[in-house]
Order: sequence, then structure tokens, then C-alpha cells
Amino acid sequence: MKDFPKIISVDDHVIEPPHVWQDRLPKKYLDVGPRIVKAPLGEYTFVGGKAAFRVGGPDDGPDVDWWFYEDLRRPLLRLDAAAGYPRDEIDLRAITYQDMLPGAWQVEPRLKDMDTNWTEAQMCFPTFPRFCGQTFTEAKDRELALLCVKAYNDWMVDEWCGPSGGRLIPLIIMPLWDAELCAQEIYRNAARGVRATCFSEIPAYLGLPSMHGNDWDPFLRACEETGTVINMHIGSSSKMPSTSADAPPAVGSSLTFANACFSLVDWLLSGVFTRFPKLTIAYSEGQIGWIPYILHRADVVWQENRAWGGVADRVFEPPSELFSRHVYGCFFDDPHGLRSLDEIGATRVTFESDYPHSDSTWPNTRQVAEEQTKHLDDATIELLMRGNAIRMLGLDL
Repeated sequence: MKDFPKIISVDDHVIEPPHVWQDRLPKKYLDVGPRIVKAPLGEYTFVGGKAAFRVGGPDDGPDVDWWFYEDLRRPLLRLDAAAGYPRDEIDLRAITYQDMLPGAWQVEPRLKDMDTNWTEAQMCFPTFPRFCGQTFTEAKDRELALLCVKAYNDWMVDEWCGPSGGRLIPLIIMPLWDAELCAQEIYRNAARGVRATCFSEIPAYLGLPSMHGNDWDPFLRACEETGTVINMHIGSSSKMPSTSADAPPAVGSSLTFANACFSLVDWLLSGVFTRFPKLTIAYSEGQIGWIPYILHRADVVWQENRAWGGVADRVFEPPSELFSRHVYGCFFDDPHGLRSLDEIGATRVTFESDYPHSDSTWPNTRQVAEEQTKHLDDATIELLMRGNAIRMLGLDL
């Protein structure tokens, strides 16, 4: 290969600047809407896949930056923006905006960090709204929550992606408590060129309808009609995989693929792709090494257990064939998955750098990608690094 292809990363993250909602909400909501407040961090825990934080007092140390929204108190964390720090300094400490690389939350520094990382374009998931906007779904005031969703999407399109010359790809969030409102937001943003939305990997974990009924059909229909890809990040169900209430974070971190695995089986055996044959979904940060087995197992169940499995009247093709038309996986560090690429399908795999999170390969993403793909031919590497992302998102690159 003459030169390694410029990377298009379909999973990175943005730390929202303090002004996102304060600049866009009506005045009556400014004191209850999302805003940054400086205060010390008190006690915090992170076990069993769940984090809990308490605002501290004067004796608890220096002020850090907190998001306040209704009754929610959520500090900025080193884990939100770990890029640039040694591994032993990446922990659960609370921070300020000044403690992270400017590229975590500012456009021009982000583009420079992308240049450093051999990245032409990237798509960023939210931080304060969480990975599918569930912060607003859990809120008390639905009128305010809808305004917050729209404000985030306007900021994402106009202020984050707009000045980037197409290098930052807009990814919007949904008012998940109402499928009709979701559809309206899909149409509103598709009219200005958006082709990607966040969604929960397992919405039932959020107290929302599962994929096995028709509740989401207005949203799914809007996505199909507009060519909007449904992107599901690990943790977008607010329930990271773990084994027990006292399991350390390392257990959940090792099992992050599991929710993507559960979610994929839901979608393949739900009948959604029968009703919406042009729909596209994508999994972010779930890696790909587990996919061959689960496709094989789902095919066996579909074939052998159809009399009692509850899918004979809704799924009319082998799940593996549905996967090959409707689903994209994503990896950043998965040599085992790449050895199984023929079984997964080289046209169904995309790449990510996960900047600025602790798993990110920045600023060495190119080197990592070159090492892991060195056994592949040039055409396949081109597909993984950029070609599949261009096709999936309809990018003009």
C-alpha cells in the first residue's frame, strides 16, 4: 500500500461546552436547564457498573465543573476526556474544562487532533446527554426536555459540525419518551442533511418499549425514509454489563461488548427488518469478534426452533442474511475479530478512534490500525478505514 488510507472514525465523543443550553433555552428555563456550576466533589462510587456522585463542601478539595440539570448533579470526569494523560492518571477524578485537551470540546483544536491522528472525519457521541440522550428522557419536565434535545441537535449541526468543512459528522439525539416526537426530529434534521441518530441499544432497560412490538414504528419509518442510520453505543441503555453489585469497573470494561450482542439478537429476531427493509443500524464501541458466533447461533435457532421460538411469523430470512444487509459493526482494537472478517463480511465493519476516552488509540490510531490490518489486502483496508463509513452515512468525501 502506497499510503495508509485517511481514517473516518464513526465513534468519538464531544464534551459539550458550557453554553450549549444556556445560549438556546428560553430565559425561564436557564436556572433549571443544563448549566455548569463549580463545586468540590464529595463522595463517589463506581461499582457494579453504576456510578454515583455527591457535591462536596468547602473541606472536600478544589472546585470542579459540574453539570446541574433539574435534580441531576454530574461532574466532568477524567474518564470523559482522558486523551493526553498517562494511563496511571486516568481514573474517576473530577475535573474542569481546563484539565482536558481543548480538542475535547472545541472545534479547531479537535480538527488539529484529528490531523495528528491521521483522521479525515469523525462522528461524535454526546457526553452530558449520555450516549442516546437518555438524560433528557429521565427528566421530570418533558417540555424542557424536548427543548434540550432540540438545542443539542441545533448546536451539533450548526456549531460543532458546521464550521468543520464536513470533517465532523452530525449525530443527533432523540426525545425517546415519544416515538412520534422522535420521527419529527428525524425529519427536521434530515432536511438539513443529518443522516445519523443515536438510539438505545436496549431501550427496555430505560423503561421504554422493546424492539419486539410496533411502538417504535414512527421513528423507524422516519429513519428508513430519510436514510438515517440508527447508531447504538455501548452503555446507551444506562446499564453497563457487570456480574454483581460489588464487581469492580474492570469487570464491566471487559464485558462492554455484551450489550451490543444482546441488542443485535433483539433486532435480528424482532421482525423490524421485515417491516422496514431499507433500515440501517450500527453498533459503536462493541468490537466485532463476537459477531460470527452469534450469527451462527441465531441462524440455528431461527431454523431449528421456529415452531416454538416466536419468530416464524415475523422473521422470514436467516438472521445472518439480515445482518449482511442492515447492520454495521465497529472496532478500534480487535485483532481476533479481524481474523474472522470473512465470516462477518468486510463490507459490514467500520472503524473508530474513541477520542478522547480512555480506550482511545489517539494519537497512535494509524499505527494501531496498520498493525492489526497488515494481513489484509489494500481494498479491504480501504473499506474498513473509510469506504464502509462513507457508504453507511452517505458522506460526500
